[in-house]
Amino acid sequence: MRLLLLLLLVVLQGLLLQAQEPPCRLLGQPYLPEYEKDGDLVIGGIFSFRTGQDGVDETFNSIPGKRKCKNFNFREFRFAHTVIFAIEEINRRPDLLPGMTLGYKIYDDCGTMDILRAAVNLVNGPQGVEKCVIPGGVQAIVGHSGSMPTIGFARLIGQFQIPVISHFATCPCLSNRKEFPSFFRTIPSDYYQSAALAKLVRHFGWTWVGAISNRNYYGIHGMAMFLEAAKEQGVCTEYHETFEITGPDHEILHIVDTIRNATSKVIVTFMSHREIKVLVSELHRQNISGLQWVGSEAWLTDDSLTDSEGHHLLIGAIGFTVRKQQIPGLGEFLKDVHPSKHPNSQFLKDFWESVFDCSLNPPTENGERRQCNGSESLGNVNNAFTDVSNLRFRYNVYKSVYAVAHALHNVFTCQPGQGPFDNGTCATHTAPKPWHVLHYLQSVNFTMPGGEQVYFDSNGDSPARYELINIRNITKGTTNIETIGHYDGSLPKEQQFRMNPANINWSGGRKEVPVSVCSESCPPGTRKAVQKGKPICCYDCIPCPPGTVSNTTDAAECMQCTAEYWSNRRGDVCVPKLIEYLSYHEIMGIVLAWFAAFGVLLTLMVAAVFYSHKDTPIVRANNSELSFLLLFSLTLCFLCSLTFIGRPSEWSCMLRHTAFGITFVLCISCVLGKTIVVLMAFRATLPGSNVMKWFGPLQQRLSVLGFTLIQVLICVLWLTISPPFPYKNMILYQDKIILECNLGSAIGFWAVLGYIGLLALLCFILAFLGRKLPDNFNEAKFITFSMLIFCAVWITFIPAYVSSPGKFTVAVEIFAILASSAGLLFCIFLPKCYIILVRPNLNTKKHVMGKSSTDIHY
Repeated sequence: MRLLLLLLLVVLQGLLLQAQEPPCRLLGQPYLPEYEKDGDLVIGGIFSFRTGQDGVDETFNSIPGKRKCKNFNFREFRFAHTVIFAIEEINRRPDLLPGMTLGYKIYDDCGTMDILRAAVNLVNGPQGVEKCVIPGGVQAIVGHSGSMPTIGFARLIGQFQIPVISHFATCPCLSNRKEFPSFFRTIPSDYYQSAALAKLVRHFGWTWVGAISNRNYYGIHGMAMFLEAAKEQGVCTEYHETFEITGPDHEILHIVDTIRNATSKVIVTFMSHREIKVLVSELHRQNISGLQWVGSEAWLTDDSLTDSEGHHLLIGAIGFTVRKQQIPGLGEFLKDVHPSKHPNSQFLKDFWESVFDCSLNPPTENGERRQCNGSESLGNVNNAFTDVSNLRFRYNVYKSVYAVAHALHNVFTCQPGQGPFDNGTCATHTAPKPWHVLHYLQSVNFTMPGGEQVYFDSNGDSPARYELINIRNITKGTTNIETIGHYDGSLPKEQQFRMNPANINWSGGRKEVPVSVCSESCPPGTRKAVQKGKPICCYDCIPCPPGTVSNTTDAAECMQCTAEYWSNRRGDVCVPKLIEYLSYHEIMGIVLAWFAAFGVLLTLMVAAVFYSHKDTPIVRANNSELSFLLLFSLTLCFLCSLTFIGRPSEWSCMLRHTAFGITFVLCISCVLGKTIVVLMAFRATLPGSNVMKWFGPLQQRLSVLGFTLIQVLICVLWLTISPPFPYKNMILYQDKIILECNLGSAIGFWAVLGYIGLLALLCFILAFLGRKLPDNFNEAKFITFSMLIFCAVWITFIPAYVSSPGKFTVAVEIFAILASSAGLLFCIFLPKCYIILVRPNLNTKKHVMGKSSTDIHY
């Protein structure tokens, strides 16, 4: 608002004077530049050799005057002399602007209002002349170092299409071509620096940082872009504070109090050297240390940091700055600076008197300084002004002057018919217009003596090239820095950032990378769970659920293991699931196999007893042929249980069920045959009965064969249509695989069992009907017991089989086979063996036929 009022007063005053005075009369007071030299073409410059101003509240009752500045800023002073050096170097070159000379007008002003006034003066051209015969205005303006002042005058200068080239104004807002159509810069935009700083912070694992900026365009825009880039990198900000050096004291005290109470140990700053000095001074006074500073280029390389009381707190700071280059001849040029070469520069006189502690004015009676004797030379003193060991931003100034010179050179070397304007026309060589220079500056492309290529993109920005630096020490008047890495935004992403972290000297003299996180890293086997109401960087570490793993630190999610894998106890690796089946190597498998072998042994022993007494009445009376066939089938029943033990395979799955079904049918068929024989034998004793001729040995064999063939047919159909096969059951247990035999066709399996059950039920009914036959040794009674046991076992088998998990299903099936086989063996053959071995006196035909006087009932 003040600037608008100022411009309005100037315009009104001009209108009033135009009505009375000649049109070329100077309006207002002339403001002469600090340095000036005539030339065919003139380049302007705006710098601030002093950084402070006394606060004055303008009433705007009259046109505000120029304010007095205070404090020295030798860096800005060096920038101005770099402009002069570059212009004089170009004037000596025969290949650049031959036959033309460059002049300069360099203003020294501080404060936005006076800087704007200097820019208007450069646009107006010569002042203090009586006739308007000299063309006015400059071809381009180099400066200013600050973003805020540059924004102020670049918007105005852009309306006149005069190029403005800054070496230090990094605010991204200046890339807006609509607002700043004539702005260029030889320093990258903070857009790139913000992204690079976010990557740098994430590289060191700092996910919990503080952010402080000054409250102007540079700080607000730069920090806003950093916060956005940091969020994309997964970095959280604990606090974000802003302040101005001219603000009230309670603002800086509030920020210091925030830093003291914060848990983050890394602070990212976007501010100038003025604000950082005020901040660290207050931190020093309150004895707050141990912070790792990440700075922007605006203060990292400033030698004036030594002016602050707590400058030692900044040792170890890291950040990006422009690349260090060499300017041959600049050192000798600066050492040759003398007040006599620029007699109109008051600042040069003040600088000279400060360096040599003498006075250029005649001594007074109360004068404390001696008069300079003329022998003083900057070449004889060690001064920051003549130090050229760390040329960074001065090289940007150097490039800016050369960019204007190359643009002007292209204007004057344009060939008619090949120009960039309408119909191939060129600019007027005698007096090129500002917009001509602006056009050629946009397309300028040249290489500096050091090999760096200089060009501007469509927004007037230079390529993003930085050095990553580390403040090693701060001594009086000098900031000692070390280059530890490079960033080049023009390269592919994987090649942009190169760094050597081993050379970093961290804050407080630490050798290890500082830690700044809201929560400690989650180890492998856990995942991050964001704490409610807090940023994503604050989290709890939750163990991965069973079956999921995380094999990296700070995993956001746990990964599900594939079907045949399961998580280990730590939850960081997927391991193959335990494959489980009834094995010969485990206790249950060994016990069942032992019982099966014992059953086979007992069966063979019974067969041996029967064979050795095959001619005795009790063996012959019980159909020895069926008895031996029954013993053979029982042996197979005991043996078929062994096929259920061991790793299931395609053949074992088919064998175990079919062998079980056929052997048991063979066994039950034999028992059924024996039962029928018993019943028919007593039926044949009735008078006139000839039933035995229908159930002789041949019929018995055929019945056993017929019953067995039916089961064989069922098994063949089962194996043909849908046979059993090995199957990995991963549903029953999550952490292991049950290797079992899938039935294939459940109908086939239950048909086999159903047929066995049918025969068993028929055998039980017939035996039950003959249980009271009048003989001393009623075999039908024992067959009834055996069938009762058989049926009881297999009836209870069905629910046990369905409900048993994993390998216990197989164990239940084996147990049912062994139990039912043992029941048949014991109930049918044990009483006979007892008679044969223990009571041979009962093994007589009379006793078997029930004609003995000694009745023994079993």
